[in-house]
Amino acid sequence: MSNGSAAVMRYDMAEGVTAFSTMRHGGVSTGRYASLNINTYCGDSPHATAANTAILADTLGIDSDRIIMPHQTHGTEVRMVTRELAELPCRERGMMLDGVDALMTDVRGLCIGVSTADCVPILLYDEVHNAVAAIHAGWRGTVERIVQKTVREMEAAYGTDSTMLSAVIGPCISRKNFEVGQEVYDKFLNAAFDMASIAVQVHNGRELKWHIDLPLCNLMQLEECGVRRCNVIVSDLCTFDNCDRLFSARRLGTESGRIYTGIMTKG
Repeated sequence: MSNGSAAVMRYDMAEGVTAFSTMRHGGVSTGRYASLNINTYCGDSPHATAANTAILADTLGIDSDRIIMPHQTHGTEVRMVTRELAELPCRERGMMLDGVDALMTDVRGLCIGVSTADCVPILLYDEVHNAVAAIHAGWRGTVERIVQKTVREMEAAYGTDSTMLSAVIGPCISRKNFEVGQEVYDKFLNAAFDMASIAVQVHNGRELKWHIDLPLCNLMQLEECGVRRCNVIVSDLCTFDNCDRLFSARRLGTESGRIYTGIMTKG
């Protein structure tokens, strides 16, 4: 275990729940990965990501192998993390979590989370069944309604009542900075999103471009499936505007670090 301390932003979801997003500081990575990056899929040094994971684990008071992270592919695959899956050897566990963009578990003391660097991280907590979920929603996952799919998976697996869920929408790119082409706008339009609410045209100095509000899209999805607005914590931090504190792929490039947004219940 490391004696370092990770820089994390914590969310007050409920007693007995640890929910957080990592900040850029408190780790050992360098360059555009500086300094607290635990993502092993974005080009950072394996030695650095292992050291950073140990630092984060020390901050959380758990062993490094209790921190679970999938290999995300901007899809809608949801994986239940059972005790058996969590105890698999690292290589086998990695294979089981390949191509997965949302995790859920009811195992206490197990931290599940997703990596983002402008995309939207969402956390869910079902107090009645001690079940949690972590979701990665880029624009593709948002269009495919991965948040609502995850809620349905929790309902089927744990008996979750969506009206009793607590949620966090973590730091991500804001509407002001999320400029998209007509083809992306059309994807949302064809998926029956309320475009008057989520999109606006902005003149960027050369032409009119669409800007889409990804956090609002996911908040609306949560509300549509029964989650109460009063039970949702929404971060106001834009990754693009705060790339000194948070990783932003649009500011730093895709070969840069990632925010880890995780959740666990006490063991």
